[in-house]
Amino acid sequence: MPQRDRAQYFRNRRSKFKAFAVEVEKDKMERFEEKLKEKNVSKVKWLNEKIDEELGE
Repeated sequence: MPQRDRAQYFRNRRSKFKAFAVEVEKDKMERFEEKLKEKNVSKVKWLNEKIDEELGE
């Protein structure tokens, strides 16, 4: 991918997405990740579902 196309791609991506980052205790996060793995759900999908619930969608 040419540098100009790559730069435009990331400009478009930043206008569409916003990062959400928090620090959680390591053991708690590992248990959470294991639970998601059992359910075959990604962290992104899980978070989007929770946000939709809070927004009433």
